Amino acid sequence: MPKFLVQRWHGMHVVWTLVLILLLTAALAYYQWILGALGIVFGSVVTVYGLLAERAFRKDLNDYVLTLSMRVKSVGNDVIGHLPFGIIVYNEEKEVQWHNSYIATILGKLSIVGEPLANYFAPFQQPPKDKETTVETTINGHVYELIIRPKERYLYITDITSRWTLAKKYEEEKLALGIVMMDNLEEIAQGMDEQQRAVLLSKITGEINEWAQRHGLFLRRLSSDRYMVITNLASLKNLEQTRFELLDDVREITIDHKLSMTLSIGFAAGTDDVIELGHLVQGSLDIALGRGGDQAVVKVGQRQSYYGGKSNAMEKRTRVRARVISHALRDLIKESSNIIVMGHKMPDMDSVGASIGVLKAAQMYGKEAFVVLEGINPAIQKMVDMLKEDDRLFKRFITPEHAMSLMNKRSLAVVVDTHRATMVAEPKLLQLTDRIVVVDHHRRSEEFIDDAVLVYMEPYASSACELVTELLQYIHDRVSLDVRESTALLAGITVDTKSFAMRTGSRTFEAASFLRRNGADSVLIQRMLKEDLEEYIRKAEIIRHAQTYGDSIAIAVSDTAKGIPQILIAQAADTLLNMTGIKASFVIGMRPDGKVGVSARSLGQINVQIVMERLGGGGHLTNAAAQLQGTVAEVSTQLKQVLKDLEEEKGLFE
Repeated sequence: MPKFLVQRWHGMHVVWTLVLILLLTAALAYYQWILGALGIVFGSVVTVYGLLAERAFRKDLNDYVLTLSMRVKSVGNDVIGHLPFGIIVYNEEKEVQWHNSYIATILGKLSIVGEPLANYFAPFQQPPKDKETTVETTINGHVYELIIRPKERYLYITDITSRWTLAKKYEEEKLALGIVMMDNLEEIAQGMDEQQRAVLLSKITGEINEWAQRHGLFLRRLSSDRYMVITNLASLKNLEQTRFELLDDVREITIDHKLSMTLSIGFAAGTDDVIELGHLVQGSLDIALGRGGDQAVVKVGQRQSYYGGKSNAMEKRTRVRARVISHALRDLIKESSNIIVMGHKMPDMDSVGASIGVLKAAQMYGKEAFVVLEGINPAIQKMVDMLKEDDRLFKRFITPEHAMSLMNKRSLAVVVDTHRATMVAEPKLLQLTDRIVVVDHHRRSEEFIDDAVLVYMEPYASSACELVTELLQYIHDRVSLDVRESTALLAGITVDTKSFAMRTGSRTFEAASFLRRNGADSVLIQRMLKEDLEEYIRKAEIIRHAQTYGDSIAIAVSDTAKGIPQILIAQAADTLLNMTGIKASFVIGMRPDGKVGVSARSLGQINVQIVMERLGGGGHLTNAAAQLQGTVAEVSTQLKQVLKDLEEEKGLFE
């Protein structure tokens, strides 16, 4: 019972006792005055005694309560001072006002009163948030959890080293799966006898087994060209630190034998669901193959990393896949109500030429087909002028709005020269149908049109026009192209190969030969590729500001207020690459649409695709680009930082 209630109850008890005695004495005196007088004497004695007893009781009660309060306060101070976690009270200037004794255990210092918190706790080196926050920090080899309460200006510190170590161990021991695949074993083995094939496989298998033993991996062969790898997340991180040196080792072995054998590696981790992990590792391998092979793709949670990619995709000698894809595309065309073809935003000649090729394939089966063209930019102006000469052909080019009205669930959407949904001419069109086909020659990026029913991605190809030309040869028994159709396809190949100077293989020339036989006009192509004098001067002005980064990288930054077309930025990068001693060129300029365009070119010794992917773009090993928001100066700084980071990671120069 509280102190004031005890005192009140006791006081009331004494008062009522005296009142009762007074009443009884008065009643007694009424009948016997002598007894009444005695009662008054007795009552007086009792009253005096009661008052003295009340005073003594109050004094004893106060002494007891005071003693108890001091004991409780003493125990409280002792408990707070010896709690198994730290408590700090600080002022508005983030200086320590008081702390318990546990802080001395943490910091090895008896007192830090009056000192700034930032001297001892890293989170306080940055302005703290206004709301309660929990952060982790390391002090003297121990991990501590800090609970910061800025409103009360309290700081609680708990040692979580054991818990953190256990959590880290659990995370590192999570299952990681991998698949190692020989990219082109069957292609290479076609010209070998059994002995040569056995020797080659023995050397490559030995290298893979040695790599697995060196890193403590469980390796199991699934087929003649595929291995399964089982390990944990800690070992996978070690593999990432080595940047999968197995890719380089196998490539060097096969080069010594005058062969071009490469590996593709897919890894996945970060989930406890084994079935999901299996799908993720297969997806990682598919991305590695889609990007041209000779590289590793690692998927851990939401993070996806790429390693390798140091060689161009190997050209396939057989056309079996082209024939299979063409037959599948033919069936899809026959089953569809109409066909909508579209390339990427800011289309180039390769995008338009490939679209015309697919348009022709649909027309050969009597289907209504259209090409989505969002606008005419300088890169395709001359080609569009040529197409306008044929009303029958040009009326098949429609706006995105018109295409939306024609689209239905039975429509077939064919995407050419890109595989990224955000890059197509009209992304909304892909949501209106479940029948999507992708034909692309770029290395696969993390963003992909996942719901496509048919995907034909071959990074070895020079251009989308080359792939479409091969499909046309198998999609119908009698293929007949008119001059403008074949010229548009050949123009796309010519532009992407820099007039057959880069990224060409035997199949590139075979496709060009087929188009020439169908009337492709090379003179007309040269006329379309001619430069205006004004544009040439603008390109020269861009190149005039070029500077070298390191010894062999040229970077040109144009900060002119007038927008520079993307094609001009690309042409400037091509020209810079022709300079003596330059292995890679980067040109940065503000485009008319307000975005900063970056074009990157290399001779193959530097992987510009990786550089552009770090900036949010993509492309090929020797030809890549990116589009960014911001200023030209900011993008230039980002580019140089990426180059610096890649140099430190030894992932830039091949």
